[in-house]
Amino acid sequence: MIGRLTGILAEKNPPQIVLDVHGVGYELDVPMSSFYNLPAAGEPVTLLTHFAVREDGHFLYGFLTAAERFAFRQLLKISGVGARTALSVLSGLSVADLAAAVARQEAGRLTKVPGIGKKTAERLLLELKGKLADTTSAALPAASDASHDILNALLALGYNEREAAAAMKPLPAGIGTSDGIRQALKLLSKA
Repeated sequence: MIGRLTGILAEKNPPQIVLDVHGVGYELDVPMSSFYNLPAAGEPVTLLTHFAVREDGHFLYGFLTAAERFAFRQLLKISGVGARTALSVLSGLSVADLAAAVARQEAGRLTKVPGIGKKTAERLLLELKGKLADTTSAALPAASDASHDILNALLALGYNEREAAAAMKPLPAGIGTSDGIRQALKLLSKA
C-alpha cells in the first residue's frame, strides 16, 4: 500500500497532479480543497494517499490532511458512492462543512455539490451520521445559531459555500442574524 508520498509537485491539472518522487512521477487525483492549497509547481509537498485497485486500473488519490482522507474513505464505504463522487463532495465542501451538514442533517447543503441529488444526499446523511464527528468535533460547536442562519440565508440567495464563508469571516462574533446577513450582503456586493 502507498500511504504517503513526499516529492516535488511536477504538474497541476485540476483535479489531477503529478508528484515527482525521486524520478518517478505519480499521478494523483486530489479534491479541489487540497488542490487550492497546494504549493506552486516545482515546490516540495507531502500528500497522504489512498490507493485503489480496480479491474480497470490502479488509482491513487492524494490529500493534504488526514481528516480529508478519512472523510474520503468513509464516503467510499457507502453503497453507490465511488471515488469520483467522494472527490466531488470533498471538492464542494470542506470536511468541517460536511461534518456540520451531517450533524444537522442538512441535505440541502449536499445537493449543492455537482452530481449529488436529493436521494444521494439523504443516503449520505444517513450513512455518515456519527462517523465524521471525531475528526471535526472542535469545529462543530464553534458555529453559533446566528452564523448557521446567516450561512443558510446566503446559500438560499444563490451564493456558493466559498463566497458565503468569505463574507462571514469578517463578521464580529456574536452578531445577530439580520445584522449578519445585511453586512455579509454588503461585503458580497463589493466583490
